[in-house]
Amino acid sequence: MTTLLDGYRDHIVATHKQPLFLLLVGFIVSFVFIRFSVRMIRAQVRWWPGNVTPGGLHIHHMVFGLGFLLLGGIGVFATYGGHPWINWFGLAFGIGCGLVLDEFALILHLDDVYWSEQGRKSVDAVIFGILFTSLLLVGYVPLGVVPGEETRWGLITIISVNALASVITLLKGKVWTGLLGIMVPGLSWIGAVRLARPSSPWARWRYATRPRRRARALRRERLLHRRADRARTWLFDLIAGAPDKVPVNHPAAHRVAERMAARATAHLDAHAARALARRQARLADRRSAAAAGAEGKAPVAADPAAEAGPGRSRLAQQRRRTVRAGRSRAFAVGPTGLESRPERHRRLRTHTRRISR
Repeated sequence: MTTLLDGYRDHIVATHKQPLFLLLVGFIVSFVFIRFSVRMIRAQVRWWPGNVTPGGLHIHHMVFGLGFLLLGGIGVFATYGGHPWINWFGLAFGIGCGLVLDEFALILHLDDVYWSEQGRKSVDAVIFGILFTSLLLVGYVPLGVVPGEETRWGLITIISVNALASVITLLKGKVWTGLLGIMVPGLSWIGAVRLARPSSPWARWRYATRPRRRARALRRERLLHRRADRARTWLFDLIAGAPDKVPVNHPAAHRVAERMAARATAHLDAHAARALARRQARLADRRSAAAAGAEGKAPVAADPAAEAGPGRSRLAQQRRRTVRAGRSRAFAVGPTGLESRPERHRRLRTHTRRISR
């Protein structure tokens, strides 16, 4: 105990890091407490108080977290960061961080996804906040600049490269490697040079025009990341509780499916969209040329199907249905516009009979 107290005085108090240490303590304690509380409420334990619902309105603990954040931030400015107030306000700010980031997924989705798969983003945000605060606590001040000493440009370069590698690793979908790489510099460099996960932003940006690399990423996802994902799921279930199993016909499942469909539509390949536009333009030009040839006029850009009468409109609709069905098209230009081949043969046979008579 004496050794711990001496180390605390030498490494925390003497280096003026006690407010940051109390912030980290408040962060961890508030997250552990609120996760224990919500799991007790979910299990419907009788001896544990339930949700705060004044007048039937459910107050999320994020609201109390915002209050602690305001108290800590405004208090530091109001007291000019003097002692001992800065220590207490640092503790209050850490409590607010834990309560707010525990509902980070709710803020991100603007929906109550606390006990769903999307709610796992809150645990990622909390772990990232704890690791970043721990890095500032055990390491140097940002970029390794220590007051009263010369600037170490080599150390600044290493920390900057490590930060860039951590960002690239996170964009490649390797959350744990990127977060741990903040503390262990070489780990993030390995994650930055390896293949990205298929569902990551990096894969959507860089692998869309590289089918071989995307196929390799999918194969590696199936072979290597499956066990790691199971271990990560088990750890998250242990920390935050298992998410609810939503039935297929549940409204929440329909909402998630609609969001995924909208996202897929928004990421439609630009080349396919341009090809579809060119095809529609060619079809419009063919209709215009056919109508102009039937009427003995120059081609016009507008579709004259609406002006040619009900027969012309019916034939145009039949042609569009044939194109959509993928059947072979057999249309010819007759005196009344586009005609199908059987109608053209029937008209010619009738005309021949009249001549023979």
